[in-house]
Amino acid sequence: MASSFLSVSLLFIGLHAADGFMHYVVSRCDFNSTDLKDIEFIRSYSYNKLEIIRFSSSVGKYVGYTELGVKNAENWNKDPSELAAMRAQKETVCQHNIKIWYDAALTKSAEPKVFLSSATPPGGKHSSMLVCSVFDFYPKNIKVSWIRDGQPETAGVTSTDELADGDWYYQTHSHLEYTPRSGEKISCMVEHISLSKPLVTDWDPSMPEPERNKIAIGASGLILGLTLSLAGFIYYKRKARGRILVPSN
Repeated sequence: MASSFLSVSLLFIGLHAADGFMHYVVSRCDFNSTDLKDIEFIRSYSYNKLEIIRFSSSVGKYVGYTELGVKNAENWNKDPSELAAMRAQKETVCQHNIKIWYDAALTKSAEPKVFLSSATPPGGKHSSMLVCSVFDFYPKNIKVSWIRDGQPETAGVTSTDELADGDWYYQTHSHLEYTPRSGEKISCMVEHISLSKPLVTDWDPSMPEPERNKIAIGASGLILGLTLSLAGFIYYKRKARGRILVPSN
């Protein structure tokens, strides 16, 4: 599996309610593997949403970004014990926990869900367009390609980047603009680490999608109407059986 990038943050917030100012510290571990050389420990100090000073294990010392931050950085960098303690965080805090994070998230995978649909080509062109939408896959790396009559199709293909959904999953969309031919077979093929073999989804060109939707809606309406009519007929028959006829004089 390709290496992934992950940032884990530990957030500590302190509020000074008297004057409304806020000071907070964020410590985080940025990494793309479990190797120590691929890990960076960062501690950032902010005041009223403005970062004033930062320690980075890649730099090995404090760096100030404001007048106050520069003064504090100079004082803290003069203390060897302070720098030694901060430099040790990369190994004692980050590396110690990264294997747990990898096992809990980065080694997992989720199979993609594929949907094929037709769309109107941009610019009023007379050709057709198919959209292969791939959802809910993890990790990010994925390959989406088109097959036409058993051969790879590359002409008229455009694709989006892998888009993060914000919940660890990704989605991507591939478009194929083409001129329809009678009897042809078009498929979307998805390759992903979660799949034991490529996932191939065939397009059914027997009926345009809008027409299929109209038929589905019409059939649903017909079934609903028949159901209501049958229910009304049964109700009428039951009422008729319980009615007593009185002869008139």
